Amino acid sequence: MGCSGSKENAKQIRKPKPWKHSEPITRAQLVQMRDEFWDTAPHYGGRKEIWDALRAAAESDISLAQAIVDSAGIIVQAPDLTICYDERGAKYELPKYVLSEPTNLIRDN
Repeated sequence: MGCSGSKENAKQIRKPKPWKHSEPITRAQLVQMRDEFWDTAPHYGGRKEIWDALRAAAESDISLAQAIVDSAGIIVQAPDLTICYDERGAKYELPKYVLSEPTNLIRDN
């Protein structure tokens, strides 16, 4: 690896470290929390197309997520995508629950 990459800000994306929700939740509750976040997040600022790209990345596997983020010009501050910026410097914060499942997810039988 050379010391100068083509992108200074390029961080390899990875899933967040294992985390626990405040209480065990079902997959349906997790999906609802995610939908509510993605519905409301654009109202707090940032560009809709960046939010859309982040959602697509959050819901994809890691290699595809990397490609989505790179093509959208998103600057990844935290490798788990919890903190990102767009090229204009707007900040995008993603909660872990949109990026991975909690360790105390209730498995539906």
